[in-house]
Amino acid sequence: MPAVTQMGPLAMVSVALLALTALYGLGVGSQEFADITARSRVTFVNHASHTTRKYLPETMVGGVAMIDYNNDGLLDLFFVNGAELHDPMPRSASPDKSDPKYWNRLYRNNGDGTFTDVTEKAGVRGEGFGMGVAVGDYDNDGFPDLYVTAIGHNTLYHNNGDGTFSDVTKSAGVEGSGWSAGAMFVDYDRDGRLDLFVSRYVTWDFSKDVFCGQTKPGWRAYCHPDQFPPITHLLFHNEGHGRFRDVSEESGIAKSPGKGLGVAFNDYDRDGWPDLFVANDSVPQQLFHNLKNGKFEEIGTAAGVAYDEDGNVFSGMGLDFADFDNDGWPDVFVNALAKQKYALFHNRSGSFEYVSGRIGVGAASVGHSGWGAKFVDYDNDGLKDLFVAQGHVMDNIQLTQPDVRYLEPALLLRNVPPFFRDVSQQSGRVFERALAARGAAVGYLNNNGSVDIVLNCNEQPALLMEWTGNANHWLTVDTVGTRSNRDGLGAQVKIITEDGKAQYGLISSAGSYLSANDKRAHFGLGHNRVVQSIEVRWPSGLTQKLADVKADQVLVVHEQAQ
Repeated sequence: MPAVTQMGPLAMVSVALLALTALYGLGVGSQEFADITARSRVTFVNHASHTTRKYLPETMVGGVAMIDYNNDGLLDLFFVNGAELHDPMPRSASPDKSDPKYWNRLYRNNGDGTFTDVTEKAGVRGEGFGMGVAVGDYDNDGFPDLYVTAIGHNTLYHNNGDGTFSDVTKSAGVEGSGWSAGAMFVDYDRDGRLDLFVSRYVTWDFSKDVFCGQTKPGWRAYCHPDQFPPITHLLFHNEGHGRFRDVSEESGIAKSPGKGLGVAFNDYDRDGWPDLFVANDSVPQQLFHNLKNGKFEEIGTAAGVAYDEDGNVFSGMGLDFADFDNDGWPDVFVNALAKQKYALFHNRSGSFEYVSGRIGVGAASVGHSGWGAKFVDYDNDGLKDLFVAQGHVMDNIQLTQPDVRYLEPALLLRNVPPFFRDVSQQSGRVFERALAARGAAVGYLNNNGSVDIVLNCNEQPALLMEWTGNANHWLTVDTVGTRSNRDGLGAQVKIITEDGKAQYGLISSAGSYLSANDKRAHFGLGHNRVVQSIEVRWPSGLTQKLADVKADQVLVVHEQAQ
């Protein structure tokens, strides 16, 4: 039987670094990512409304989502935007989104590589200074809904199924307050209805603005989060009939305030219940263990994911929560600011080990600042690689750190066991683009097995990237729940290819920085043309198996009744 193409298999741990470098280069040079922004007709520009006061939200926005809002089988794009700020902001003033350049934007996928702006027709222009976005079918009607976080209050848009959305925030009870950042839909109690988790950043509003930096002209800085107190995150339980209940206190989430940005979930201890991870900025990272009774316990320190290898906090912003080495245990990646190194935590049977230095992530990232991030098998060789959108938080960082850049190209780390190799310079001219990238969404816009990446860039046009592909095969698994939530969010997918190798995936749109990804589980198959077996473990507890599935297709799995 043909073998999966894997440059540098796991057994080559003892092979010399030079030999690995030579091996990694074989057959890779001709494939790359292309910038498809111009031909896509996506013209979105993130207007964060930078001021001389350097209000902290200006540099933090914003997220991007992949969402098939019209159920035509093609992923559409939703971008979160800022709003107009006065310089300075009067105490009675609020961010103004009335000018169309500040609207959030929804683009419909036309199926021919182009997109059409349908924001006004859909009714999702938004209000306030936006931050992030989550996607999920919270009422199980078959149409994905949108939740947009912002400064002050958030917005839940119900998908009406006719190309339009309705603002149901108040009736649903999910308005929130303060500075909301990341958000995700997750059925934490496995009752078949999607609940809503929201990370909040710091206790801040325009009246709490303080001067940071030096008084020299041009030297004022965005304040470090240490200047502001932490704040509790929010958990809303889906009560059904379009209503949610704030259970932040009773669930235990509110016992552990943080300075949260990116959010993701997975079942880190494989007990069948989703656990929640929050990337925190300059305070310990947080892992909320699901206690199976509607309550959570924050165990980041005990589990080994709160600090770096030296016991230091770092500026966690974007993250992903997935199994990068195919051992069946989900690992955690959290990026950081320049000179801190990105953190990769390897899951060893329910406890984590910081391995950034050992496998090349530390050396590749120490000079960079990361935001949106995702494990993705971009070359379909059966191993999850790592993409990171980059750019420093400080637009004048070179005044104090001349070796650090505000605008940075994206980073692509190829999984070449036992290392991650920086292949950015060999992966297309798009990796030469200097960006103030923030949110990143990863998925498959035209369902052809080649990954697409969409970036929301601060005060810059959006960037769409497409992998040009190779000869490797692939399989994308979509889920439709019946007893479980209709999206199947939280379903665990295990495949075994015809060469006997296993891979693991999760149905989830969470992860990255303030963004929502393609929820489907994608698997690179290398030279394998058939998947020997597929096992789907649904949130309901049902396990469903399929055998001898052909490669190179989007496979839709409907949850079967027992």
